[in-house]
Amino acid sequence: MADPIRSIKNQYPGINAHLHSLWQGVGGWNNFHNPHIAELTKALRGKLRLTGYTVDIEDSIQIRRADEYVRRPKSDITIYDTRWGRDTPLGDGISTSGVIVPLTMMLDDNPISEKPYRAIVITDIQSETHKPVVWIEVLSPSNKRFGQDNESYIQKRGDLVEAGLVFIEIDYLHELPPTFGYLPDYSLVEKDAHPFRIVVLDPRPRIVEGHASVHEFDVDDSLPIVTIPLTGNDKLAFDFGIPYQKQYEEMFYGTDLPNGVDYRELPVNFDRYSEADQLRIARRMLTVIAAANRGEDLEQGPFPVTLDALPLEAALKQLEQP
Repeated sequence: MADPIRSIKNQYPGINAHLHSLWQGVGGWNNFHNPHIAELTKALRGKLRLTGYTVDIEDSIQIRRADEYVRRPKSDITIYDTRWGRDTPLGDGISTSGVIVPLTMMLDDNPISEKPYRAIVITDIQSETHKPVVWIEVLSPSNKRFGQDNESYIQKRGDLVEAGLVFIEIDYLHELPPTFGYLPDYSLVEKDAHPFRIVVLDPRPRIVEGHASVHEFDVDDSLPIVTIPLTGNDKLAFDFGIPYQKQYEEMFYGTDLPNGVDYRELPVNFDRYSEADQLRIARRMLTVIAAANRGEDLEQGPFPVTLDALPLEAALKQLEQP
């Protein structure tokens, strides 16, 4: 049996399909969730430092059940605006395009165990009330499954949007349906469905005039650069790929997890990916195996996939070869 192929560097340009399948199929999502909150917070603080905003980690709205609802729930990440006045608006970089839809199309009554997750809040601390302006949640499996956790999460998300906060939902869990009824369900292989998404809900100036920016992407895509609306005309173009890749390497997910990422072996629950993403995974694996066989340093990856004409059945047969 051939030796496993592992590397510290993520061999996918975006979400590592092997790792996210392992966490969903076997368990251990909190091994990603809580460290990712920390990485996002550090990256956001670095981008917003000295601009009049601050970023804090607080309790997520995902940890409380419906009967424990409070009027001021806390988020994964909150952005606070620190300035009393603004001479010039903050505009940083260019974001990748997302699908823009009316906010009322996203907010419906579609419902989706208490988990010790954290959240992020961006706050305007120069406003009179130091009020939060952006609420960021990284979804956990329990809050995507139909049941009490999901219903509570949907209710609280709606309350925050009605209160005028920008709400950002990060969803890297492809095996469960999206929390928005407007979006196609990847787990049911619906047409035009994608496995991963970052959704920005902007209810300003009023919900009926607000909009949602939906950034969906596939296996082997880079994570998107997303525009985060702040106070007034301020906005931040934030690259979600940078903290993800940094965390992957610094946590040694690719080398140190038991039964972790082996690019010779198909991901756990491989059949829960669409055929298009199965093909992307198989081609990525063959690219990594070929590089390893040539003696290339995988820590210089990820390498460009050069098997664009190879169909899925042929790719899987190649992977079966010793």
